[in-house]
Amino acid sequence: MTFASREDAGRRLGVHLRERGLETGVVLGLPRGGVVVAAEVARILHRPLDVLIVRKIGHPFHREFAVGAMAEHGVILLDETVIGSDEVVRAKLNQVIHDEEARLREYELKFHSESRCDLKARSVLLVDDGLATGATLEAAALSVGIQRAREIIVAAPVASISAVERLRRVVDDVLVLFIDPDFQAVGNYYDAFPQTTDEEVVELLKAGRGVG
Repeated sequence: MTFASREDAGRRLGVHLRERGLETGVVLGLPRGGVVVAAEVARILHRPLDVLIVRKIGHPFHREFAVGAMAEHGVILLDETVIGSDEVVRAKLNQVIHDEEARLREYELKFHSESRCDLKARSVLLVDDGLATGATLEAAALSVGIQRAREIIVAAPVASISAVERLRRVVDDVLVLFIDPDFQAVGNYYDAFPQTTDEEVVELLKAGRGVG
């Protein structure tokens, strides 16, 4: 299964969730590309759209290789088996975490500048454009849990088997259009997969907040 774009994936996912009779209080997209998918889902379900900010934590010597993730409300997840016990790596990793915390705060100011949904006692739908390892979604789910949501559901157009299994241990449900046993990079499932800009996210949030 492939998708023409994130918008196409969001529409197809939204229709699937509507046909399942899914009821949720708010749709939260993960920036940046996940917000594009989430915006279509929220529009089809007639629910308000917001954002849950996450950051990947890269290995200090190979920043493109993720060793963890963080999310709003101080959530930090680390893969201790990959990181190891080397003191030099640990020291440099602390600096990486510090840098990513600063970036997360910047995005909180930018994307939550107008409002922030109250998640207490609500059913929350977390949406991303694809689930490779599930680490960032797990961090997001833990953040939603800290905010005392009543129910946490994860949805995505495509996912790996391992990501779905990982997330099912920490959320109430995981809903995916295509679970690929031979999962590759998320972008491989899209005909067009451009980088989403901060400005696009801000505009989508302005249009989607207050709906429902």
